[in-house]
Amino acid sequence: MTVTEESAHPAVPAAGAARRPLARELLTIRRDPLPRMSRPRWLAWLPHVVVGYLALFFGVLTVFQLSEVYGVTGDTATASVLTGAAVLLALFRPIAAWWLSLAAAGLAAWQIYDHMGQGQIWPWMPGSLFPFSTVLLLVALRVPPRVTVAVVGISIVLSGTADVLWHPDGSSTSTPAAALLFGFAGLLGYALRATRLARTKLVEQETLTEEERAQRTLLEERSRIARELHDVVAHHMSVISIQSQVAPHLVENPSEELKENLAGIRENALEALTELRRVLGVLRSEDPGDPAHPHHPQPTLAELDGLVDNVRSAGLDVTTEIAGIRRPLAPGVELTAYRIVQEALSNCLRHAPGSRVEVGIAYGPRELHLCIANTAPTRPAPPSPGAGHGLLGMRERAGMLGGELAAGPCPGGGYEVSAVLPMDPQPKTKTEEDA
Repeated sequence: MTVTEESAHPAVPAAGAARRPLARELLTIRRDPLPRMSRPRWLAWLPHVVVGYLALFFGVLTVFQLSEVYGVTGDTATASVLTGAAVLLALFRPIAAWWLSLAAAGLAAWQIYDHMGQGQIWPWMPGSLFPFSTVLLLVALRVPPRVTVAVVGISIVLSGTADVLWHPDGSSTSTPAAALLFGFAGLLGYALRATRLARTKLVEQETLTEEERAQRTLLEERSRIARELHDVVAHHMSVISIQSQVAPHLVENPSEELKENLAGIRENALEALTELRRVLGVLRSEDPGDPAHPHHPQPTLAELDGLVDNVRSAGLDVTTEIAGIRRPLAPGVELTAYRIVQEALSNCLRHAPGSRVEVGIAYGPRELHLCIANTAPTRPAPPSPGAGHGLLGMRERAGMLGGELAAGPCPGGGYEVSAVLPMDPQPKTKTEEDA
């Protein structure tokens, strides 16, 4: 037999098997199939084929020895069939196969009892010793060591008891040879089983090591991104906040409107810094979902009013309309919807100054509909230093949830962004994206 995968058959956990009474273990007919070989794949069923061949061979051997060696006349097929069936059954129900093999050996011993010649062995004839040892080996491969010891011990004790009580005159005993052969089969099965379990645990440890290495690589990459975000974004946002605070003192008699706008700039910069720090905390955390280390950087549609108020304070006329029953959604849907509205409003600020913006949100039974539309700008838009990836980012966010986003100009010089997000997001597969 060869080393096989422990996970290939429904083995009973070692702890549970240790607590189960030994008598229950010996009387069970629980299905416990012989595990298949894992590598190479074409050898997966080789042990089963070998055992099937041995079952046929031992059945034929039993018939030959009963009729030719011991001179038994009459029914020899029953013991032969039971012997082969026990070997085959050991592939799936080892303990039941052991009992059946004992019955087959007992029947053969009873049939040859009146046909013993001088020097012939009893109670085990050669045609019974080897198939029974094969069954013991298949049993020891699947059961705990204490059950293997009990099975081998009971077999030897039954053989010795029969030999003492009913030994035929003039025959030789086969009990010592049976004890050696059965003990060897039990030890071999135990060794192979222990090797299989050790190999399985080694594979499990290697899998855990790979997962830990991948997790560590992921954390290192997240930490690197966090450092870059902090170095680039946080620095500039801090400078904006400080400059907006100092600017009123650099102008003689600043107007209230200027002070209010600069205060709004500083407030938005500080809010962006706060959110950025939360994002960095999540990136640096090994377990962002750990309740002991809560991080909540993801805004939801419940904070939409604050977002709209900020845009209004920047000089944009924004109206909102919500249709349907407003209710909490999945975190990914909430975050995606908020970010789409946020990015669309930012685009209106940059590219359509002085326009009127309408934000519409409709809660459907299965989908969330978003629509952000603005009229034509009333004054030229200043040059934008952005890279022009806003629409691409919105499409990617919607696509990750299995939703859709469309954007384009409206009649009269305006622009509209509309999105449909599923309430129960189903991310697109790689094949769907490539298609």
